Amino acid sequence: MTDRPVLSASRITHIYPTPRGEIQALREVSLTLRRGEFVCLVGPSGCGKTTLLRILSGLLPPTRGEIWLGDQPLRGPDQRIGIVFQKDSLLPWRTAIENVRLPLELGGWPGPEATQRAQALLEQVGLQGFEHAYPRELSGGMQQRVALARALAADPEILLLDEPFATLDAITRERLNEVLVELWERQRKTVLMVTHDVHEAAWLADRVLVMSPRPGTIVAEIQIPFPRPRGADRWSHPAFLQTVWAIRQALGNGGG
Repeated sequence: MTDRPVLSASRITHIYPTPRGEIQALREVSLTLRRGEFVCLVGPSGCGKTTLLRILSGLLPPTRGEIWLGDQPLRGPDQRIGIVFQKDSLLPWRTAIENVRLPLELGGWPGPEATQRAQALLEQVGLQGFEHAYPRELSGGMQQRVALARALAADPEILLLDEPFATLDAITRERLNEVLVELWERQRKTVLMVTHDVHEAAWLADRVLVMSPRPGTIVAEIQIPFPRPRGADRWSHPAFLQTVWAIRQALGNGGG
């Protein structure tokens, strides 16, 4: 990890027009992601976390404020940014490998090279042998592995994750967190992950950003004090428990 910013937000405000009037989802949000770091974003339901990720991905223009990708303003979706939503959004008529191949096809990759890369990514997320399965033939956890592989297909610099494992059972979720860490340690992407689970945030992240209730803004930044790798003993490690307490306190003081 270096101190070089790869993605930054400056005073982001977003307002949704509705038949009942305007709803302000975000207020003056500023943040910076440095190359190779893993950041988690926590906050109460409805505070604008998903809206913020959509803005950071270039999918949604903010009402006010600016997003910078490196030293250039972000004006729309960019292949340097990959995103995984809570719902896998896989195309049901395409197999696992065809879903992973899709961004490569759209990017003009030759067929054999696209297939080779998609195969390698499916192996990295533990889905060798399921390349030709359709989404309906895969479990929820396996579908999210395909979605993660697809997000990595074009080799983005930044990976945005919107509670990708929230709907999964605890055992599957913990295993996929381990897969995610293994991928991050191997590739060192810059990661921003939304989660409601403070234990998950404390284990995964280098930093945790805490948001307030709507209109969401950043109310705390918590540095994770203990080193990697973080083993199975983390649940009883004093630094881990202190970090969980600090996140909960920040949520109580302004994040919900």
